[in-house]
Amino acid sequence: MHSTLFLILRRMRAPLIFLIVSYAVSILGMTLIPGVDANGRPAPPLDFFHAFYFISYTATTIGFGEIPTAFSDAQRAWTIFAIYLTVIVWLYSIGTILGLLQDPALQRAVRANRFTAKVKRLGQPFYLIAGCGETGVLLLHALDSRNQQAVVLDIDPERIGELELGQYHLDIPALTADARLPENLIAAGLHHPLCAGVIALTNDDPANLSVAVTTKLLRPELPILCRVDKLETAANMASFGVEDMVNAFEVFGEHLAIAINNPGHHLLYQWLTGVPGERLAMPMEPPRGKWLVCGYGRFGKAVSRHLDKEGNQLVVVDEHPAAGLDRAVIGLGTEAHTLLEAGIEQAVGIVAGTGDDINNLSIAMTARQLKPDLFVVLRQNRHANAALFQRFNANATMQPSSIVAHEFLSLLTTPLLSRFFSLALNQGDAWADVTLSRIAAVVGDTVPEVWDRELSQAKTLAIWQTLREGATVRLGDLLRSPSNRQDKLACVPLLLKRGREEILVPDNDIPLLDGDRILFCGEAHTRRQQALGLHDYDMLNYLLTGNQAPGGLVWRWRAEHGKS
Repeated sequence: MHSTLFLILRRMRAPLIFLIVSYAVSILGMTLIPGVDANGRPAPPLDFFHAFYFISYTATTIGFGEIPTAFSDAQRAWTIFAIYLTVIVWLYSIGTILGLLQDPALQRAVRANRFTAKVKRLGQPFYLIAGCGETGVLLLHALDSRNQQAVVLDIDPERIGELELGQYHLDIPALTADARLPENLIAAGLHHPLCAGVIALTNDDPANLSVAVTTKLLRPELPILCRVDKLETAANMASFGVEDMVNAFEVFGEHLAIAINNPGHHLLYQWLTGVPGERLAMPMEPPRGKWLVCGYGRFGKAVSRHLDKEGNQLVVVDEHPAAGLDRAVIGLGTEAHTLLEAGIEQAVGIVAGTGDDINNLSIAMTARQLKPDLFVVLRQNRHANAALFQRFNANATMQPSSIVAHEFLSLLTTPLLSRFFSLALNQGDAWADVTLSRIAAVVGDTVPEVWDRELSQAKTLAIWQTLREGATVRLGDLLRSPSNRQDKLACVPLLLKRGREEILVPDNDIPLLDGDRILFCGEAHTRRQQALGLHDYDMLNYLLTGNQAPGGLVWRWRAEHGKS
């Protein structure tokens, strides 16, 4: 507010001075020049009040024509002078005001003040998001669908403009500002008591690093989630305590390697991180053997590193291949002769991983023409080109923004999920197949919803109180239907975390303890039904004992339409 007022005063300084001087001169003249009475005899000049009144309506061109007596010729002459003087000054002032209203600096200051006021008024926990590109938009839509508030900073005004025009349930405060500057992060609510965490999503590693450093110094207790593109930046962030970092290229490369070595685990990941309600993904089984990697940038290097770990033979195709590569062919990969020189006839797979979507599609189309049964991995850089990539129907498509958004959403909404995947990798493919079968049995052919429960006073009061009273609550009790306890809810417990103890796919007979955290997956309505027994004493008593509290139709309606 102070900056806006200062800017207005600074720009209006000269017009205000001219207005004051013109009014002062005009009024002073009217108070000094003698007038005439009705009989034509000399009369005293106008007093200050009447002079001010006359100049006011004259200078503003209102022109009441109301004067106490007829003016003398001297007064009329001075009036002519005052009219031209004040009107000219008013025109100059109005022009300055109109120019000021269109001044980008003032508009920025006004938006900044409105933004700061919005942030201060937030009454629910929010995440501070730095960067609102494709990744940020995807994450915002996901958070908004879960009624999770966010505050956004982005240096690009077009992105902020598109965000303001977007269809969101919540009013999302957004500001065009450089997130690298601490004052902008503070204005965005870094010190706000309801700030739940900071998410750095810019496409610039140094900018994300700057956001992480600022947050660690000013609010070290806040969780920080950062997007990184370079391993050096990730190592730097890790050195001062940033734990949650997502490198889209490394994540995809790792999952591609997992799909080759453990296809069941990769399918499990796809099922549990997909969009709820969509059809379950089919198994992706990349073959072992010779692979062509077209484009040896950050993505190409990450994929090559993981493919090499699995014992695959690699041939890099790049316009400027790095020195020291065992096998490299100079070219873009869009030309048939380049792919033939790289040995596509003996290859089992190809990675089209340049930074240009059209080139990647051209590489894939040329490769499929030369060898139709080739396993094709496509890099999709822009979300807007989704229709083209869906049309080509590659074996695997990598979109960095989607990967980062899904990883962050998982960390924010179901932090146990990443731990589940880490533990699951230590299990064999047979275990993964059994788990997949259990999930498919309850969700059919659609992607399940994933959620976690914490047995605590703040999160699950009914169960917490029951446990404190010494009663026994088993995991299977949370799987009972509130409308009929003999029926099972359509969900599967995936992980139980009890202090340092972690149990994968826990047994239904396990007694629950205060502080337990449980990861579930299942249908969306199951989550809402399950929540009833966690918060409602009567419902929990029915699940444990079968004794129904009075309530009739209302009670049964709550059981069928409970809210999480």
